[in-house]
Amino acid sequence: MPHRILSLAQAARHIRIPERELFHLVQRDEIPFVRRGEEVCFEHRVLDDWAQRRILGLPTASLTRHHREEVADRTKSADEDILVERLFRAQWIDAALKSRTKPAVIRDMVALAVKTGLLYDDAALHKEIEEREAASSTAIGSGAAFLHARYHDPYHASDSFVVLGRSLQHIFFGAQDGEQTDIFFLICCTDDALHLHTLARLCMMAHGTMLLSDLRAAADADEMYLALHRAEREILKTL
Repeated sequence: MPHRILSLAQAARHIRIPERELFHLVQRDEIPFVRRGEEVCFEHRVLDDWAQRRILGLPTASLTRHHREEVADRTKSADEDILVERLFRAQWIDAALKSRTKPAVIRDMVALAVKTGLLYDDAALHKEIEEREAASSTAIGSGAAFLHARYHDPYHASDSFVVLGRSLQHIFFGAQDGEQTDIFFLICCTDDALHLHTLARLCMMAHGTMLLSDLRAAADADEMYLALHRAEREILKTL
């Protein structure tokens, strides 16, 4: 459950950080934690929020190492770890978002999520995404953003999915590099571990392939879907 308490060892395994490094983060007060007597513990949902922000900000080398460890732990072969086919559909891609502001992007991406038929509570997801963006933007620079709820809730949807939108105009979305954003992913996973893995995979695809350029050059949603496939295959070949 998302509100459970994790020990230091459990937390380290969950967010793919060595225990010693995690303990040092605690000592420097750089990660949220609680104490139960002499024991250091972590609230699961708060830890996930921290881990999501960490993944979005990892430098390429650290992101690659994190992602490789994730794949090795989840599957025997990288070829088995195909996320695009599992989470995306061409009909869940909008190649012409008309949004002109950040609030409009959030509204329109949640509306696109509703079209999957998998979402239980669009109002709750909308609120969680707004809270996530208020705490820290999900824009990673290079014109891409990865919208998601601040606190993982397995009951937002009946199954995991990702929707993708390409806006007709670039929008200020809070990227640290000051660049405007036009490629928007909305990630909604029923499993917290899958959510973190999906976030890392998409960041790898955005930073390590021509995905973003290919998405912008695509003529329609079908071509954008094929671009996702190509980028993921390219990433998996390097593992």
